[in-house]
Amino acid sequence: MEEKRRRRRPESERTREPRAEEQLWPFIFASDRFPVGGRNVLAEEEKEERQAEAIFFLLNTGYGGCTMERKPFPTLTSRVGQQPTEKFTNPETPGYVGFANLPNQVHRKSVKKGFEFTLMVVGESGLGKSTLINSLFLTDLYPERIIPGAAEKIERTVQIEASTVEIEERGVKLRLTVVDTPGYGDAINCRDCFRTIISYIDEQFERYLHDESGLNRRHIVDNRVHCCFYFISPFGHGLKPLDVEFMKAIHNKVNIVPVIAKADTLTLKERERLKKRILDEIEEHSIKIYHLPDAESDEDEDFKEQTRLLKTSIPFCVVGSNQLIEAKGKKVRGRLYPWGVVEVENPEHNDFLKLRTMLITHMQDLQEVTQDLHYENFRSERLKKGGRKVEDEEVNKDQILLEKEAELRRMQEMIARMQAQMQMQRQGDTIIK
Repeated sequence: MEEKRRRRRPESERTREPRAEEQLWPFIFASDRFPVGGRNVLAEEEKEERQAEAIFFLLNTGYGGCTMERKPFPTLTSRVGQQPTEKFTNPETPGYVGFANLPNQVHRKSVKKGFEFTLMVVGESGLGKSTLINSLFLTDLYPERIIPGAAEKIERTVQIEASTVEIEERGVKLRLTVVDTPGYGDAINCRDCFRTIISYIDEQFERYLHDESGLNRRHIVDNRVHCCFYFISPFGHGLKPLDVEFMKAIHNKVNIVPVIAKADTLTLKERERLKKRILDEIEEHSIKIYHLPDAESDEDEDFKEQTRLLKTSIPFCVVGSNQLIEAKGKKVRGRLYPWGVVEVENPEHNDFLKLRTMLITHMQDLQEVTQDLHYENFRSERLKKGGRKVEDEEVNKDQILLEKEAELRRMQEMIARMQAQMQMQRQGDTIIK
């Protein structure tokens, strides 16, 4: 018996590898009081984790009479407090850095922030300014406007009416401010009728300069006038003296876009003749209007052709209407006459579509010209004058003139009194003699 007990097991049995369940038994039945494989005592959390791992292994390998489908074992934490690592994959192709995506980031930020634009309309009453603005943006900016009579216009001065509306189209928000100037050109004496308009433009520059120089510059509201539609009457033979003087007074402060109103009163030949006459007078008086920038060389041919057509269409002959009229079996916005229908959005009838295309496609350029040219000129003039307002300079000049006139009157009164005294003395000497 002792020999059998002492007999050693075969080499094959002594060198064979333990089966899977034999490897996992120490982990399943490990006790807090006994070490496993020479290791220290396992913590409670680690023991439970090892047991769960072993049971999962037995179930998926088919031991213990289980015939479940074999599945990959999930990744578990091996230590307390250690989080599983997440694998990060590059969504782009190899060799792609990713800075080409920067325009998309700017686009998302701009769409989220929204856009701001201020448009000023100037012209005589009755030229269709309000109707054209409502037609351009498909909205009603003046729902409760009251048109004054002729008697009220005699003593009426130029007013500034700013209307702001939020427009959203395909997720893009536009904060549009339209500045109207009722009363312009209605008075008998129109010498100083545009001083109010110039003061408003300078006030917006002054407000922006003040906000830009302040401590909190994060939320600056831009109310500067980015574009001015100047309406020209179609009933004359070109520009009036008031048109010339006004455009010369503001051409260094705002982008001027000349517009010929009520173009349906002119024939095609009359339009071309009037356009040429207006452009010649603008060049003759050195008036600076807004010129569209040239298309870049890398732009497509359609955009280049569109820019060329827009340039040749200045000044724009437009027709405005908010009424829907049935023409050729479809609803269109236009004006109905006994001889036919004038469609607002028909490029063969007027330049309304060209004007709207110019405004929308060059809206960013209008803002950049306002910022880089007109505002910088105003800012540099203010810095040269030591930060004094332009209005203060004019007020000081007027005050100095008034003071000099008052001093001159006082001196004239003193001379008159001295002459009267000398005359009385002469009369007294004559009586004594």
